[in-house]
Formats: sequence, C-alpha cells, structure tokens
Amino acid sequence: MTLKRTLTGAVAAAAMMAGAQAAQAEITVAYFLEWPMPFQYAKQMGTYEEALGTKINWVSFDTGTAMSAAMASGDVQISVSQGVPPFVVAASAGQDIQIVDVAVSYSDNDNCVVASGLEIDKDSAGELAGKKVAVPLGTAAHYGFLSQMNHFGVDVAGMEVVDMAPAEGAAALAQGSLDMACGWGGALRRMKEHGNVLLTGAEKEELGILVFDATTAPASFIAEEGDMLAKFLKVTADANAMWADEANRAKMLPVIAKDAGMDEEGTAATLATFKFPTIDEQLGGAWFGGTAQEFMKGVAGVFVGAGSIPSALDSYDGTVNTGPLEAAKGM
Repeated sequence: MTLKRTLTGAVAAAAMMAGAQAAQAEITVAYFLEWPMPFQYAKQMGTYEEALGTKINWVSFDTGTAMSAAMASGDVQISVSQGVPPFVVAASAGQDIQIVDVAVSYSDNDNCVVASGLEIDKDSAGELAGKKVAVPLGTAAHYGFLSQMNHFGVDVAGMEVVDMAPAEGAAALAQGSLDMACGWGGALRRMKEHGNVLLTGAEKEELGILVFDATTAPASFIAEEGDMLAKFLKVTADANAMWADEANRAKMLPVIAKDAGMDEEGTAATLATFKFPTIDEQLGGAWFGGTAQEFMKGVAGVFVGAGSIPSALDSYDGTVNTGPLEAAKGM
C-alpha cells in the first residue's frame, strides 16, 4: 500500500471522528524531548489546561513523521514544533493538516555531522560520495541533508542512506559504524563529539536552507475547536515573551530543562540557538504573508527531485491557517 493511500485512508477515518473531537473533555498534544522551548514552562505550570479548560495529555515523539501519522489516526490533536519537511511530506500525500503557528526558527540546531576520522569538510565534501549516512527520513534534517548534498554536487543515489532517528544516528556515529549522521537537539550535540558539520547555520541560510518548526493540527480539529486552539497559541506566545525577558530565565530554565529531559547547561546552549517569532512577526511578510508557503513549495520540490515523494501540491497556501493565530492576537 502506498503512503498516499495509507494517509488518505487515515484522514478519512479521522474525519469520521470529527463530531467526537468537538465534544472531547481532553486533547492530546505531541512534542519532542531534548528540544527545550518556553512553552514547556507553561506546560509544567498547568497554564495551558487552565486557559483551555481542558485536560491535556502530553505525548513525546521521536520524529515529525510520527506526529503526522498520529494526527492522521486521530490520536493527536496538536503537534508542537513539527518540522516543516515532515509536514510537507504529509500534506503533499493528501493528509488534511495545517500549520497554525511558527513554533521556532533555528539553523544551527539541525545539521549533519561527518565522522572526524574522515577529515572531510566543505572543501572536500565531494569525498562523501558512496559513504554511509544516517538520516531521519522526511524530516527537517532530511531536507537539509538533500539540500547540502545538492549544493556540494554529491549524488545521494550513490550513498548508503539509512533511516535512523537522531538518537540512534548519534549512537551509531559514536560506534564508528557511520560516515555521517544527521539530526537535531541533544542528539546533534552528541554527534558533534565525534565529527564536524560541513556548513554552519549562517552558511546554510545563505544558500536558502531555512530551518523552522511549526505548530500543526488536523484541519477538522482547527475548524471545530478554533477557539481552543487560539487559547493554546496565546499561552505559547506569552511563554515565548516571558522567555524573551532575561529577568525570567533563572526561574524558567530549570523547569524547561527538566521537562525536556536535559541538564540546564545543555538546555541553555540549545535555547541560545533558537528564535521564537512573535504573533505580529508571524503574521507579517517574513512568515505567513507568503514566505513560509513559498519555502514549503521549495522543500516539496527538493523531495520530488530526490524521489522521496511522488509529487508536490500546486500551492501550499491552503496548508497555512492563520485564523487561530489572528484570534490569539486579540486575546
């Protein structure tokens, strides 16, 4: 069975559950461990449940592709910080999900690391031809890997690409069983202990390799629970604003670190590489005014060219729903 058929069937099943979703006394929200963000302070303080008046089940995931599958099955109503590439893969396959918020923008916290023993850098990247690399397929790291290999003229078809979650890739790189591994967060930091990146975040941005995650949800849930979702996004925006004020960081950091399953030093180092756009910034031209939609079209084009997905949507405008964010702005 093809991915498209599987997802289409799952979306249809989710649609049949639409009426039940509206009456739910609780929702399930997906997030990542080792991916510290200000929202986790509000999560731990119970702020979301207080604002929504709804019980929230928080479930951690390893990849954005798993988040897509969980939303398609109706098991998850909101995904926080889903990578744009896995979102694009799912949307391109026909899954009816939408982006409602820019969760975080980052470039230095999602990358590929070459084993130190190879002594390969950006000036000798061509030597990666035929090498073995671990990549979590359909994720931001996958998109970054494909884009970088395209930039360096390395034929991905000639490489041995293994689908591995970042934590698994980091462990394999440490054991010497890989030539390169791609990932993010804590796993990326562990990878760097055994190798080097080819391009810095700034160098990737110069090439148009953007990296950001979004808050996403099934379109049916957004349509039926738009007010609830707006309240969710308002709490998130308030937590981001709170973190932006350095006076609050001493009390927020330990809470965020514990929830992320990290130590405070690693949490602070990771957060230093993150940017959290305000609601006004997100609704402007740099994001949902058209830039994000065009970027998604570019991501889809790279995946189609690499044979990772069969086709792209004509436009990704319909995959962004700013309604809840605009409502949150007025709260």
